Amino acid sequence: MQTLISATFDRKLLTHVLLAQVLLVNLPSSLSLSAAEPTVPELRIGYTEFQTNLTGGRHYNIRTMRACVVSSTGAGRQVVAPELADVPDSWTQFAGWSPDGNTAIIGRGWQSPENADWEEQHKTFRFQESDWQYDTHLVNLLSETTFNVTAVDRVSFYNSGVFYWPGNPKKLGFTALIGGNSHPFSMSTDGHNKTDLTKESGQFAYGFSSSRDGSRISYHSNYQICLANADGSGVTELKTGNPFNFAPVWSPDGKWLLFVSGEHYNCHPFIVSSDGTGLRKLADRGGYRGVTEFLDVPDFHGGSSDVPIWAADSQSIFYTCLVGENIELFQCPLTGTPRQLTSGEPGTTHYHPQLSPDGGRLVYGSRREGVRQLFVRDLQTDRETQITNLKTGYAGMWPHWQPSPARNTSDAR
Repeated sequence: MQTLISATFDRKLLTHVLLAQVLLVNLPSSLSLSAAEPTVPELRIGYTEFQTNLTGGRHYNIRTMRACVVSSTGAGRQVVAPELADVPDSWTQFAGWSPDGNTAIIGRGWQSPENADWEEQHKTFRFQESDWQYDTHLVNLLSETTFNVTAVDRVSFYNSGVFYWPGNPKKLGFTALIGGNSHPFSMSTDGHNKTDLTKESGQFAYGFSSSRDGSRISYHSNYQICLANADGSGVTELKTGNPFNFAPVWSPDGKWLLFVSGEHYNCHPFIVSSDGTGLRKLADRGGYRGVTEFLDVPDFHGGSSDVPIWAADSQSIFYTCLVGENIELFQCPLTGTPRQLTSGEPGTTHYHPQLSPDGGRLVYGSRREGVRQLFVRDLQTDRETQITNLKTGYAGMWPHWQPSPARNTSDAR
């Protein structure tokens, strides 16, 4: 267990380390279909809900975060595992799902207010074990049991970014902060067999993801994209010629890697083939900084990363772009012209698009009239449904689609 992490990190190296997480839960609801058709359980969406306008700085809003779920029709909002926010200055965030849809991945954080005040004064993060804790819990929505998977054989006091390894439901990936650096790890779903995939590296590695077949991984190390085998061997660094490369994600067909590249706060969607060739820029974000502000009070951290995602057929991407004074959603084919999907009132900002498992709908956030709500859009009809109903001073962020309706098939692990 680490005892101290440097108080003077380069802020750029930590610009995104806290924001891979979110919020809410609910019992499955159903679509109303004709009598001739079977009733199909509606998918839920996990997200994070919190206040945005509290005085005192970043932490005093962050500590109001609660993981939630809601139906993709907007019904049945429910807070997930509220008992995890069990002491003052603790919070929860919704971070993902198990492949069978039974288990929610919930981050649980805590920071001392004294350290938070120091960070506000110095406008930078200070991570030390006495003042920071972040673990990830697996919460079974059927049995309502929780399991702190990162606390088993603990490697760090700050463990985030947990995901189920594609093709292996008994394996997880996560990111741990160790000795001032962020390291991608793999582990079993029982919390054992934690393996540092960049053990010999002294660099800051983040943005960890796996290919859809589970055989390859990608991450960015000091903002350069790296490809490797699943065990961390065979590392290849992509040569983009740009100083800032961030958030690599594999295409569903495994042929491409999508990421943003350019300068910090001036970067755009790029793709490269899985063997590291064929690098090209797909689209331009029109001056968008690539982060969305999630507080209504000053935030020294500077917002949450807003990155592109793949379409289900691997033939196009979805991304956000500056249009006039708005941030709008676009779809761009690998060959062809981008298409604008949204057109909001002046001052509207869209953020964090996520594609439904069947590829037919997008969930995303949108700040309208000063409130950050979540919406679902049918990509065939362009019909938009608001799924949160938050009042001024609150936000819904970081949505995650449930892969399939929860069923009584397994326990939390």
